[in-house]
Amino acid sequence: MAPPSQLSIATSSLNRLVKEEASYHKELEQQQASIAKLEQGGSSDENAEYTLKQERRAVEETKAIFPQLRQKIQDALARLEQQLDNGPGDQSTPEEVTKAKEAAVGAKHALEEIA
Repeated sequence: MAPPSQLSIATSSLNRLVKEEASYHKELEQQQASIAKLEQGGSSDENAEYTLKQERRAVEETKAIFPQLRQKIQDALARLEQQLDNGPGDQSTPEEVTKAKEAAVGAKHALEEIA
């Protein structure tokens, strides 16, 4: 089996970063829902205040990831677009070029949603 082309590697990298970003957004929503539940619960649990503090800290840590992740997506997108502009190369199949273009469009949409 032939090694993956540079275009395929760049496409996979960009797709992974976009999925990672979506995963962090989902995690953030879950954390915020957990905080809302803890705030409304009025639990008599002696650890409720500590748990709430920890959840808020986790939300802040998750939010802190987004600027770095956005930059990584922008960098990966730029590398992929550069490879597409320079020509996909001899090793790349038309399917890989199509996947690369689709990944670039998906990444642009993801970046727009973040902004």
